[in-house]
Amino acid sequence: MMDVNSKIFVAGHRGLVGSAIKKILENKGYTQVIGRTSSELNLMDQNAVAEFFKQEKPDYVILAAAKVGGIVANNTYRGQFIYENLMIQNNVIHNAYLTGVKKLLFLGSTCIYPREAPQPMPEDCLLTDVLEYTNEPYAIAKIAGIKMCESYNLQYGTNYLSVMPTNLYGPNDNFDLEKSHVLPALIRKNHLGKCLVSNDWEAIRKDLTKRPIEGVDGKASESEILTILKKYGITTKDGIAVEIWGSGKPMREFLWSEEMAEACVYVIENIDFKDVKPANGEVRNTHINIGTGKEISIKDLAYLVGEKVGFTGKFVFNADKPDGTMRKLTDPTKIHELGWKHKIEIDEGIARMYEWYVENL
Repeated sequence: MMDVNSKIFVAGHRGLVGSAIKKILENKGYTQVIGRTSSELNLMDQNAVAEFFKQEKPDYVILAAAKVGGIVANNTYRGQFIYENLMIQNNVIHNAYLTGVKKLLFLGSTCIYPREAPQPMPEDCLLTDVLEYTNEPYAIAKIAGIKMCESYNLQYGTNYLSVMPTNLYGPNDNFDLEKSHVLPALIRKNHLGKCLVSNDWEAIRKDLTKRPIEGVDGKASESEILTILKKYGITTKDGIAVEIWGSGKPMREFLWSEEMAEACVYVIENIDFKDVKPANGEVRNTHINIGTGKEISIKDLAYLVGEKVGFTGKFVFNADKPDGTMRKLTDPTKIHELGWKHKIEIDEGIARMYEWYVENL
């Protein structure tokens, strides 16, 4: 059992999951939960990471730091995604080993699974077929992280675990329309669309002051703002409309980020490598899916977000844009058997997320 005075390093403590993990650990009474911003510690810098581990000597490490993004970012910045993620993982995992960290938890992504994976996706379908092309570099980096944890456990006797979250959403999400994932993008697009419907320019300017789009902020002219909104699919021609990339047919699974954080804390407190290691034969696929096992189409998601936000305009589905993988549903059987299950369903989560978004403008 973890001691409340153990030193726990949460890498990526300001991110969507990392911030929630840090908060949960502190609320549970852990007294030495530490984090470093990217300006304080560049996780891609091998020497800096080595020095940090030598000085701080954390007992536990939760590796939630990563270069992340949606379809556009993954496909555009392919070199950055594979390089930066590999460097972060290699440096943190290796230095955890060198300094005798008791347990490490590595966070991956369900994009590690093949494009045509069986649905729902069990852990043992890893590396059985080709990956989705648009996020292949990111997926390969995450697969390398899983295999690094497994390999260090087998060679060095470490206690490193990997968890694969489904699509996450929640407080502190990334609402940058150029780089955000589908749900936070929908929240923001619907909010801005709602403001246009009601001609609430004060609210639009407030939003852009908080989160400028390509340098266009709340001080820009109405025409400049309308131009940038149009670029990102919020249009005013023939009524206010929000454009959605693709056909709307792909199915997606979503997990509230604070519940993902709860699952991570549950795993690091209660699960060891021996609990996920096969009794005999080859040791592989010891990672753990974290998901709901439930899915919703992008089309239904758009209308659900519109309902929760109060957007009364139209949705336009642009079938010329990529859909990505048609289904990506996790099989959460393993985590259920290990004793954890989600509670927050998608409609409640979206309502909570929009409330958070408005409160933090």
